[in-house]
Amino acid sequence: MAHATQVGLQDATSPIMEELITFHDHALMIIFLICFLVLYALFLTLTTKLTNTNISDAQEMETVWTILPAMILVLIALPSLRILYMTDEVNDPSLTIKSIGHQWYWTYEYTDYGGLIFNSYMLPPLFLEPGDLRLLDVDNRVVLPIEAPIRMMITSQDVLHSWAVPTLGLKTDAIPGRLNQTTFTATRPGVYYGQCSEICGANHSFMPIVLELIPLKIFEMGPVFTL
Repeated sequence: MAHATQVGLQDATSPIMEELITFHDHALMIIFLICFLVLYALFLTLTTKLTNTNISDAQEMETVWTILPAMILVLIALPSLRILYMTDEVNDPSLTIKSIGHQWYWTYEYTDYGGLIFNSYMLPPLFLEPGDLRLLDVDNRVVLPIEAPIRMMITSQDVLHSWAVPTLGLKTDAIPGRLNQTTFTATRPGVYYGQCSEICGANHSFMPIVLELIPLKIFEMGPVFTL
């Protein structure tokens, strides 16, 4: 999870998030180069007294500064589209979880385990144990296996919500009357936190999401639910 002095993105826990971080760094380097070039041109404009009468009719220069930005946009668009299509792929998921947003809690349904359903509420401050995180921990965590493709079916029962876990690179809107889906494959065990990322009312900031990812062999012995 993020910490107080963190500047960059959270550490990746899924291949999709690794791709997003790589694309972020790729786009950031292009932005740095553009900013440096623009600042350099401004510096020369403000400091030099030389003028060039031919610059008012320079077809070559106009061609360059038209084609160069187009090439830069292509360099940004191609990896962006690649990641966009990767996030939409659903490759034979091993487990399907349905998440339903409410004001202001989440309901989870393990459709592959006899319709196991439970609610997940934020822990009030009086119920926090040592080591628990205020406004982020919940009474019932979602326990999932690592190294297995997981499909999340996300919807809402009342207003717009958004199911988001940054370290997995996930953010999917929960819309009433519509069932959205997203997939992920976690690569590391641990406890990962997210929150509702769509303003959904007075207690919008009190809808945390907690995923407890465990090794696949342990999960296959029987799901360990913290109910």
